[in-house]
Amino acid sequence: MVSESFKNELQEKYQIKFNNEQLLEQALTHSSYSNEHQGCKNYEKLEFLGDAVLELAISDYLYRHFPNMNEGELTRMRSNIVRTEGFSQFATECGFSREVKLGKGEEKSGSRTRHTLLEDVFEAFNGALFLDQGMPAVQHFLHLTVYPLIAEGDFDSSRDYKTELQEKLQVNGAIDIQYKVIDSDEAQPRFTVQLIVAGENISQGIGRSKKAAEQVAASVALKNI
Repeated sequence: MVSESFKNELQEKYQIKFNNEQLLEQALTHSSYSNEHQGCKNYEKLEFLGDAVLELAISDYLYRHFPNMNEGELTRMRSNIVRTEGFSQFATECGFSREVKLGKGEEKSGSRTRHTLLEDVFEAFNGALFLDQGMPAVQHFLHLTVYPLIAEGDFDSSRDYKTELQEKLQVNGAIDIQYKVIDSDEAQPRFTVQLIVAGENISQGIGRSKKAAEQVAASVALKNI
């Protein structure tokens, strides 16, 4: 069962109260758990629906709020928003990682913090919310979570510097790339990130979120390659 504290948190922070709590339960149930508990539904179909719901909702937001962007720029910005790293961070910030139900093997392997799993849960939650209350409820939730970061410029429409840097550095094989927060002031907010490649400090970036600071650090590194 989904904890009462989590349901209260959803209501207090996001004004969300599910009419059908079974949908919320399903959205937070991994297939490994349902395989161990007969009759328990997992989130895979809700994830399928949520993926489409999020793409439509975010496309609508971008179309309305960035009228001067062309189709290519809108597409690149949407791609930056919906990538695994972004959705997994939103899932963590919303407390989904604490509530997702996993099978014993997945729990032991540390899947609770795996980015791809958390992305799936975020999509499934929005799919469940759509079925329960429709698109207006999804848009309201995104206005409190995803859209503020878009408005602050966390998702560059033109370039994904982190991906570009990774592709350049790993052209001859895998190499360890880390982004480490070395200073933060959440009241501002402001984050300073150190880019570390193969154990060596390469560059730093400052931004209003961790993701924005990481992009700045990657862009600085690209200029020096």
